[in-house]
Amino acid sequence: MDTSLFTTNNLWMMICIALVFIMHLGFSFLEIGLTRAKNTINILFKNVIIIIIGLISYTMIGFSLMYPGETFEGSWIGFKSFGLLLPENGLTASYAKGNYTYWTEFLFQAMFAATAATIVSGAVAERIKLGSFIIFSLLYVGVIYPIVGMWKWGGGFLESLGFYDFAGSTIVHSVGGWAALIAVILLGPRIGKFKKGVSGVIPGHNLPLATAGVFLLWFGWFGFNGGSVLSAEPGTTSLVLVTTCLSAAAGGLGAFIVSFLKYKENDLSMVLNGILGGLVAITAGADQMGILNSIIIGCIGGILIVFAVSWLDKLKLDDPVGAISVHLVCGIWGTLAVGIFGAKSGIDQFIHQISGVLIVGVFCCATSFILLFVLKRLIGIRVSQREEVEGLDIHEHGMQAYGDFRLNEH
Repeated sequence: MDTSLFTTNNLWMMICIALVFIMHLGFSFLEIGLTRAKNTINILFKNVIIIIIGLISYTMIGFSLMYPGETFEGSWIGFKSFGLLLPENGLTASYAKGNYTYWTEFLFQAMFAATAATIVSGAVAERIKLGSFIIFSLLYVGVIYPIVGMWKWGGGFLESLGFYDFAGSTIVHSVGGWAALIAVILLGPRIGKFKKGVSGVIPGHNLPLATAGVFLLWFGWFGFNGGSVLSAEPGTTSLVLVTTCLSAAAGGLGAFIVSFLKYKENDLSMVLNGILGGLVAITAGADQMGILNSIIIGCIGGILIVFAVSWLDKLKLDDPVGAISVHLVCGIWGTLAVGIFGAKSGIDQFIHQISGVLIVGVFCCATSFILLFVLKRLIGIRVSQREEVEGLDIHEHGMQAYGDFRLNEH
């Protein structure tokens, strides 16, 4: 083994772990910025508890579900053991071609796992019961996400099928997006969102924080996609960072132009979500795209954001932060884009991509519905009208985020 190369790869992957970890701060800032001040602590609490739950549940169950070993290659499900066990070859992650340690591989994947539940957090903001959300997140991060991840990254049947998803447009983002869609349907809209059938605007209380959140997410995505190379190999890593960055910029540009043409306004929130849409869209094929293709993919992602937000409003689906538009719609688009622009583009690859999207969608919708429906019947999933109007910070946590500042909200 080349010790210097092994050390370099391991160091790069540890840096990527830190970058993906800081994305959770980005999600936190984005969500509180686009929602009302009276629910700030509740949203921050959910984002903190997701990481706690994600790490523990992924350690005890999720990692072994996602990477059960060669025995289960081509399968729908497999399981190695509870907890973490050292592989036979010591600290080397053999399934990553020996590029870095087993522990580094585990922690990198654990950072990904919590992201799926974080996506749901934004979509259900300001009206879901904290206890119900915690239970849902525990099961979704610990069981559902790893099963889907195994299908592709753990050598399961989607890998055998020929489905391609480099860093998770489907395996991570649409897994969270499908759950967010089902949760929004079962929860219903926030009080005051739709009056007499017309969608009203419930403005976020801090767009500077939302903007900071998007920049943190953009920054963290260099680790999200860059680390998915699974080594510090210069050529592929550099390409991935370039395509990721260009797609983000193109997504913001596409959302800016189309939202201005459609609404005659320079809407900052649309541009911010356009950036995220570009990032999600390129994630499935960041290692296969050239400069022009990455710009096209990102731009279309940003444009889709504008129309998806409008479609959801017409369907009376209330998503306070645009999580469904960003992670589900652009996740699907990015996955399909691999079949159009990728290295193996063509009708066969496109069919593989569609098949993967549909299979994951059906599974995630079904499991999310079952989990949330059972919770709704047993303990309820929505707070009371009084709690929602007065704010979840006071009722769920007994405190306010901004101390003595007066919150002129209704």
